Amino acid sequence: MTTFTAINLIKRPAGGPIDSSLFEVVKKTIPTVGAGQFLVKQQHMSLDPAMFGWMSADTNSYIPPVALGEVMRSSGIGEVTISNHPDFEVGDRVMGMMGWQEYFLSDGKGLNKVTAPLPNETVLSVFALPGLTAVQGLFNVGKPKKGETLIVTGAAGSVGSIVGQLAKAEGLRVIGVVGNQEKADWIVNELGFDAAINYKSDDLDAQLAKAAPDGIDLFFENTGGPIQHFIFDRINAHGRVVVCGLISAYDAEVPDLGPSWLNIIKRRINIQGFTMPDHFHQVPQLLEKLTPYVMAGQIKHRAHLLQGLESAIEGLNLFATGENKGKLMVQF
Repeated sequence: MTTFTAINLIKRPAGGPIDSSLFEVVKKTIPTVGAGQFLVKQQHMSLDPAMFGWMSADTNSYIPPVALGEVMRSSGIGEVTISNHPDFEVGDRVMGMMGWQEYFLSDGKGLNKVTAPLPNETVLSVFALPGLTAVQGLFNVGKPKKGETLIVTGAAGSVGSIVGQLAKAEGLRVIGVVGNQEKADWIVNELGFDAAINYKSDDLDAQLAKAAPDGIDLFFENTGGPIQHFIFDRINAHGRVVVCGLISAYDAEVPDLGPSWLNIIKRRINIQGFTMPDHFHQVPQLLEKLTPYVMAGQIKHRAHLLQGLESAIEGLNLFATGENKGKLMVQF
């Protein structure tokens, strides 16, 4: 085989579902591996809500958008097939930003060896961006305390599910917001959450009152949407809000109005947004924090596998519909 498949971004989203008109599927020639380089055959590729921002034309963000005509950005895990690099051998597993393509030529920058004897799905679901994001957001931004009440939106997703399990391990009461009954059952019965709320159901305020009788101390926000307003109304004095994502607004031309600042003043609420590129230099410390929970069996996960590179295009819409179950990724 002398060619491989890659997918380039050729058009910016304009609201609504993602479709093939935004992308171009191309064939590329497998590159020659020069001195100090190695070639990776990607095996699993991560799909993440952040991709909606990467595709936009917004240059006033934490990371530049993907340039039109360039390979779509993504992280993944794969195997070194050819190497002229002293630190990487054929057969090594590596992980990092490799994009929507079957092969990736690297000089080693931005890629890390994967030495843990775990399946690719587990590595991408727990030890890659989801786990790192959960640890940074919960512990370093949210600063949880035993006995507090935490609510996390997108609770059955790759980040939210880990946030909730870490918080339970730390002795917090944990409420998860999800989009259907199957996800509610999973986070309560399998992950150990104390309560689950389906944001598509009625009487959201009454459900919150029952789930959080002592109010909410820590709000880990992944989705946005109308339930955000009800949650803000129940945040206790000196509560904290960790803003990790806003999936409901990523494909909206005009974002929803946020909660009133009156509650922020009256209850002295601390709100902080964060993005992981600011913290990539802390990855070793974040993994050191996460690993003991995983080794103790306190972190469960599930992966939602799509088959073949081109499945990534329509697969992105699963974030908007909430139909993904666990960490969304493409298997080659």
